[in-house]
Amino acid sequence: MQREAIVPKYVIEREIPGAGSLTDEQLREITRRSCCVIEELGPGIQWIESHVTDDRIYCVYVADSEELIREHGRRGGFPVTRVSEVRAVIGPRVVRPRDSGPRGLEETGTD
Repeated sequence: MQREAIVPKYVIEREIPGAGSLTDEQLREITRRSCCVIEELGPGIQWIESHVTDDRIYCVYVADSEELIREHGRRGGFPVTRVSEVRAVIGPRVVRPRDSGPRGLEETGTD
């Protein structure tokens, strides 16, 4: 049986003073620009979601490499303060080690 290759997941920290005060239109423009750059870069990068706080935006991506994440930032004009590879995903219902893939889910029994 051949094992599926696991594409790394990353959390990107972008330091943007006043990020929490960006208007809906500004956030839409950032989204449009990001999606255009992702389309240019090809299938090796995918944006999952972002979380906007007062002075930072935390983005979750899957990508073939950290360098691809950094290239996305350069092309889009997005600051890349820190890139961290996700080693495991945990939550109240699921523990999922990074290398387990979708079939490696373990229910914790917590509701």
